[in-house]
Amino acid sequence: MTKILKINGLEKTYQSGQKQLTVLKDISFDVEQGQTFSIVGPSGSGKTTLLGLCAGLDEPNAGTVELCGHDLKRMNEDERARLRNKEVGFIFQNFQLLPTLTALENVSIPLELQGAKNAITRSKELLEKVGLADRMHHYPSQLSGGEQQRVALARAFANTPSILFADEPTGNLDEETGEKVIQLLFDLNKEAGTTLVIISHDMELANRTQQILRLKGGQILTNQRTALN
Repeated sequence: MTKILKINGLEKTYQSGQKQLTVLKDISFDVEQGQTFSIVGPSGSGKTTLLGLCAGLDEPNAGTVELCGHDLKRMNEDERARLRNKEVGFIFQNFQLLPTLTALENVSIPLELQGAKNAITRSKELLEKVGLADRMHHYPSQLSGGEQQRVALARAFANTPSILFADEPTGNLDEETGEKVIQLLFDLNKEAGTTLVIISHDMELANRTQQILRLKGGQILTNQRTALN
């Protein structure tokens, strides 16, 4: 299988006053193309920091990240941004929708950035798939948390990403709404054949993926395939 994400010897430290704080230490793993993969661990274990490094949003102090065949260390900030725009989708705990744009406009942004001519048509199709055909022209403030996260799901799949990073995608949702969003996420992902990397503290959610990487104190505790393989 093709490795869409290759992490080798990753380390991340921050200066905190006179002390150097190590957030991640000697992290190495691969994610296969089309795989569902979860990174789990308690708060403060380094999960979100690791996501930022994997997606090229931040740079490590040591180690390498190869994303979609590109060594991020050899790329400048603009090149990494172009790679993300073309190949990567994101879903965040706090939705990250632009408040002055409608649901339809929020979803169409990635497509318009790519110069796609079918941006509006594709965005409408995705909003219909996530059950928001009648909410397209509503602003985020007029939508519930679950509806906002469904808009975020549609936006994440808009540019047909090769890999999708979901950071605590149900963190701000109640259990019932969260379950519906996760089912939509897996359904859309299966249909698109996207590689899915979920950051979570929820083992029940992690067990729905094909591989689970457990972090503790900035280090890998275990890296195991699940019964889904």
